[in-house]
Formats: sequence, structure tokens, C-alpha cells
Amino acid sequence: MENPKLFDEDGGSLNAEELVAKGIAPIKREFIQTPTDNRNCNNITTEDDVVVVGQPKPVPILKEKKSKRQLKRERRQERTSPLHICSEVAKKGKVTACRYGEKCRFSHDLEAFKAMKPEDLEGNCPFLKSEGPCPYGLACRFSGTHKEDSDSNGMNAPRLISEVNTFNKDVQKLLWKNKMKFPKAEATLKALGLVGKKKFVEKDEDDLIDGLQPVDKNGSSGLTGNPVINVEEEAEEEKLVGKDVNDDDKNRPVKKAKTADGPEEEQEKSLEQSDAIPSDGHVALESDLSLKIHPREKKIIDFREKLYLAPLTTVGTLPFRRLCKKLGADVTCGEMAMCTNLLQGQASEWALLRRHSSEDLFGVQICGAYPDTVARTVELIERECSVDFIDINMGCPIDIVVNKGAGSALLTKPMRMKSIVQAASGTVDTPITIKVRTGYVEGKNRIDSLIADIGNWGAAAVTIHGRSRQQRYSKLADWEYINRCARLAPNSLQVLGNGDVFSHLDWNKHKSDCPELSTCMIARGALIKPWIFTEIKEQRHWDISSTERLNILKEYVHFGLDHWGSDSKGVETVRHFLLEWLSYTCRYIPVGLLDVVPQQINWRQPPYYGRDELETLMGSDSAADWIRISEMLLGKVPADFTFAPKHKSNAYDRAENG
Repeated sequence: MENPKLFDEDGGSLNAEELVAKGIAPIKREFIQTPTDNRNCNNITTEDDVVVVGQPKPVPILKEKKSKRQLKRERRQERTSPLHICSEVAKKGKVTACRYGEKCRFSHDLEAFKAMKPEDLEGNCPFLKSEGPCPYGLACRFSGTHKEDSDSNGMNAPRLISEVNTFNKDVQKLLWKNKMKFPKAEATLKALGLVGKKKFVEKDEDDLIDGLQPVDKNGSSGLTGNPVINVEEEAEEEKLVGKDVNDDDKNRPVKKAKTADGPEEEQEKSLEQSDAIPSDGHVALESDLSLKIHPREKKIIDFREKLYLAPLTTVGTLPFRRLCKKLGADVTCGEMAMCTNLLQGQASEWALLRRHSSEDLFGVQICGAYPDTVARTVELIERECSVDFIDINMGCPIDIVVNKGAGSALLTKPMRMKSIVQAASGTVDTPITIKVRTGYVEGKNRIDSLIADIGNWGAAAVTIHGRSRQQRYSKLADWEYINRCARLAPNSLQVLGNGDVFSHLDWNKHKSDCPELSTCMIARGALIKPWIFTEIKEQRHWDISSTERLNILKEYVHFGLDHWGSDSKGVETVRHFLLEWLSYTCRYIPVGLLDVVPQQINWRQPPYYGRDELETLMGSDSAADWIRISEMLLGKVPADFTFAPKHKSNAYDRAENG
């Protein structure tokens, strides 16, 4: 990344006002790094959490890309390694603990495992305070801190679980076999005329799969139900928006919906029968639909004045949300989950719906392209999970999502938006919210013309990100347009603004400019400085020290080990997500270093020195320095470790980052 120019054409340094006008952070001159400066801020290592100047860390060489077959063979070989010890054997410390015996795929060689196991990490086991023994036993990287009398406490003592919304294996099997029943969704779709009454054209299965989905040998994607499109609605949409992003998908041949034939096992049959009838024992027939409660009579979530942590891809994990809750966030929302993946029973996608007990006002965000897919998903979520609201993403700009007709693509299909919201809100009692952008193409905003109807469709709230899909994250958010939409919205619909909130002054300004705005959603501001919630609640610019920032990172690591595990695999998973987060936190500039306060989210920062070595390290945009920070908290990285953050090309295995 090219450094910002800090000098004018005559070679003189720019003042603070000129730097701000150019979008450059006005850092005080004594902290600016210059090419002639002899201070070396990259050669930093750690010893007992004290940062000292030392020798540069050698950078590993990027290895050649391996084939899938080779990777699979290596994984099988790794399972036979003593390091891949059976979890039951490691937990109880006895070879006889595994019920599979010699048929177990993992190692039972305790002595070899102890000889090869890496040294314990500093600190205490994250499960030390919980009831019962550590679930990882000898495999825990903090096993030296385990209680010696754990055997006397009882190996089978229950451990306090602080997370909910775990994925039921029986439900997963039904989803895999396409045998799950959705009576509420089917009744709602029928009442809305989205099935059975008009001519429908089905999308090709290839067009229904969001992302890289597994397809079996018969070409089936494993979707539960086949999304359908109302031809009359499609024609009406074309009149409104012209040529659509999915015009080439029309005029597909009509296909019959798949049916699950054949004998069923007894346990599957009993599960299906229980799923076919709602928990209240009442089956919603077409004649009953007039008795369903109106969307406006449902439970209402009050977002007013609450600090809302946005659903954040990759970094917005349960440990990060837990940290933000501790720092002052009021509302949290899980990462975006694809409806098709959830309906296929993908465990990795269902993991995005996990909730911590500290998240007292929690929602999940889903993304789908068709009303029946979304309706079935919300019914399944309400049945299997504990959530306070369900948010439907209609603003995601990612190509792989948009090309399937979901996310921002829905902004070009107002009738499809209407059908999705109506189907979702009519299926469940859980409040439905939606998140949108201003429009699909820059300069052609859409939401102001729809805002009056969104509440009537059944949505409890709408979050407006003040950028178009075409803009992605370039340019500043258009808060004037957000405020305009908030003023046009009916009283029954809460409007939330999103975009560039980076200080309590930003929060105050947006709230004072438009009293009709319920609250502001905080996204990248929380990634860069999660203590923004504390700043807003205490109405101050927190000149946080490097030690305080390190303590926040330690808290995150503790939450991560509690969530992903304290064995070697869990430690490296925590490290991966920590590094992804550090790729954002390095953009923070301490308050005490700025000539103009507060920092703006669009400022480019020149290389600078902090007030101490650790602050300098935390401000580095080098992936190698992020690795060094992780080593303070999680020990040395493996010898062949590499890392490249998702949002930028900067990578640890590049020599220039050494």
C-alpha cells in the first residue's frame, strides 16, 4: 500500500487542515516515521508479555499448492500421528476410555502423545472455573493448570454450558435426506398465492446454490423445497426496473418438486410426525389463516437508543460479540448465514447461529433469493433456536451472493422483496427485520420509494446502509438519504442507519439530525475499535493505552479458547480469527497522537511511531507484526504457518512483510 503524501509540491509539510482535506490522518509530526529515521519498529519480539527490540523473525517460504487428493491423503496420515490422539483417551487419560477400541481412527498412544505435545501456554485453562474437568484433558494446552484432584471430583460431572442454539443431529439427518416438514411455511406460501394457484417457473438447481454447495451424483443440491417464481410478479418487476440481473434465467422448463419416497426408519418417522405438527398442536389450514395474528400485533423489538453491533463477516464471531457486549453493546447479531446452506444441514453454517448467554438481545441474519426458501428457513430457526429477531440481508454486495439473486440483487426486484418479507413474517411470530443498501446502482436509490410499504409487508425494522451495491465500501455513507427515508417511514416501522459511525460525535450527530431514526448500527467502527460502545455510553474520546488494548485482546483470546477449545486445534483457530481482527485494529490511531480529534474512518494513515514499542507494533500494517502480537497471547506459531487476511492482499508469507 502506497504511503500518503505528507508534503506539498514545494516540499513543505502539510498542516492538519490540508491533511484532513486530502483524507490523510493528521498525526503529530514527532510521531511520523521518515525514511531517514534510524528507529527500527519491525524488529520486535516478546518475552513474558514485555515488548523488547530483538532480531527479526524469519519468514517462511510459501509452499506449492497441493491437489485435493494429496491434501486428503495427508489428512489421513495425520490422523495416525500420536499428536492426533483420541479425544476420549485424552480427556480421561486412559486407553480403555475409547469405546471403539482398535477400530478408532485416532491414536491411543498416550506416551508418544506426551512426548510430542508442544509445551503448555502461559496462563490458566479457560475451563478452570467451570464445573467438572476440562473437556480436552491431556490435549489441553494449559493442562499443567488442571486440578490434580479432578478424578475425585468425578469425570462425568456436568460442565456449565454458556452457549445455546447447538445443532440437533437428528434434525441434521432429516435435512440431509430432504425429509424435513415445514407446515407453517407451506400454509403461508399457499395463502399468499406463491404456490399452486398460478403458473410458476422454477430456477435451475445450479442457480439456487449459494456459494460452493455439495452436489450428489444425481445432480441434486440437497435443497429442502424448490424455490419458485411468480411469472406475473416477474413481469411487473421488469416494468419497474427494466432488464434484471437474472433475465437469462427466465423461461426455464417446468420441473416437478422432488418427493421423498421409500421406507423410513422408525426414528425418522417419529421425528417427521412431530415436525409436521406445530408445537401448539394446531395445524394451520387455509381456512385458519384469517385467525393468524397481524404482523403489527407481534412482539416488538425496541431498537431505540440501543447500541447495535452489526452482523460482521469473518470477524463477527461469538467470542467477538461477547467481547463487544462486555464493552457496552446492547444488541448483537450473528454472521450472515445462507438459507440454502442451512436447509442442507451444513454444520458450519448452523454454527453461525450460536448464541452466548450474555447476548440478551440477539438476532440472526439470513440471506436467500426466494420466498419459499426464506420461509422454510425462518420456520426452522424459530423451531430449533433461541433468537429475539431474524434479519434478512437484502444488501450484501458480494458477487457470489448477488449472482444467485440474493443480497443486493433483490433491490432490483421489489415484488420479490415483498414476497420474501410477507412469507417470512407470516410464517413465524419472531420479529422480522431487513437490511438494505440505498440501491443497486450508484445514483439510482430505491428505498425511499419502498419505505412506506416495508412495514405493511410485515417487517418490524429496516436497517439502511448508506451506500449502493456498486459503491461497496467506497466513499462516505449518504446519511442525508438515510434521514430522508426515516422521515418517510410509517410510525410502525423502525429505521436504523448504518455507515461510518466511528465516534460518539458521529453517533450524536446522526441522532440529532434525524429524531425519527431509531438508532445507528455500528460495523467497521467496532472492528477497528470495539471500545467505541464504551465511548458512546460515556460520551468521551478514550485515549486507550497499548496495555489496555492488549488486555482487550487477552479477553478475546480467553473467550475464543472457551468457544473453539483449548487443544492445539482450538488454539490455532483462535489465532486465525485473532489475526483477521488485527488486520482491522491496526487502522486505529491513538487519540494522543492526533492533531485533530476524533479519527475519521476514511483517513489514510502514514507510518507512525507509538508512545511505546507495543503501540508502535499495534499500528503496523504488516502481517508479520500481527503474528508477533498473536505470539504474545498464544505462543509461537507452527513452523509452516502462513496467513493472508480475507480483505487485503497483505500476507504473512510475503518477504516484504517480514
